[in-house]
Amino acid sequence: MTTNKLVLGLPKGSLQEATFAMFKKAGYAVTCGSRSYVPQVDDPEIAARLIRAQEISRYVENGLLDCGLTGHDWICENGSDVVEIAELTYAKQGFRPVRWVLAVPNDSPIHDVRQLAGKRIATEAVGLTRAYLARHGVTAEVEFSWGATEVKAPDLVDAIVEITETGSSLRANNLRIVDTVLESTTRFIAHRAAWANAWKRAKMEQIALLLKGVLLAEARVLLKLNVARTNLDAVLAQLPALHAPTVNGLSDREWFSVETVVEERIVRRLIPSLKTAGAEGIIEIALNKVVP
Repeated sequence: MTTNKLVLGLPKGSLQEATFAMFKKAGYAVTCGSRSYVPQVDDPEIAARLIRAQEISRYVENGLLDCGLTGHDWICENGSDVVEIAELTYAKQGFRPVRWVLAVPNDSPIHDVRQLAGKRIATEAVGLTRAYLARHGVTAEVEFSWGATEVKAPDLVDAIVEITETGSSLRANNLRIVDTVLESTTRFIAHRAAWANAWKRAKMEQIALLLKGVLLAEARVLLKLNVARTNLDAVLAQLPALHAPTVNGLSDREWFSVETVVEERIVRRLIPSLKTAGAEGIIEIALNKVVP
């Protein structure tokens, strides 16, 4: 009978699918019905809860969750006092930070935050927006937006502060970005008392290690190839690696097997270069995790 249990908050909404996929690659199968808020994890030591990312840091701070995944933006918005275990750079559409931006209609005369003095701004991140305005010495009316924020300018408000990954939704609604309010990434956070508990801390560190390994692997692949002794130095000179390529001799002592982990973005130029240098039998393999 398992007596230790870690209560983990997972973000419901835009990050849910990406989070479940990341946990699967980390070795944790997470399943949840469309109407359920209690996901099932194939680890009896984890009790998961599906909660809006906006609320997770508050529940972690209050100890209702031992730990959870939420955005740096919502930690700041809530002013939550939590332990940050790891930064996990992933989002709904990719593996990069998201931005909260100040945006106005394309034909607006506003081109600087200081021109917002006395104006009305709609946003879901009221605290972030007020702090941003205060840093620039601007007094403006900031109202909470329940959603569909992009359509409120210019008829209802003068500007909006909205989260974006690519800016496509803003462009589709004829809005342009004036400034970046905050850049945010996902964080794995813990309640301070839970972090002080030896068993829970070890469990959280284990999860963080595997999740970071998944994200590190997302941009990398394993290259394997064969090369003759006469071309070995030329091939190795082409190869980057986390530390150094692995080189093993084959049954034919004049040939070697070489493998290394490289960034996927360079593979398209690297493979032709390796072939020219004398590599043969080049194989590219996708990775689930890379743990340095």
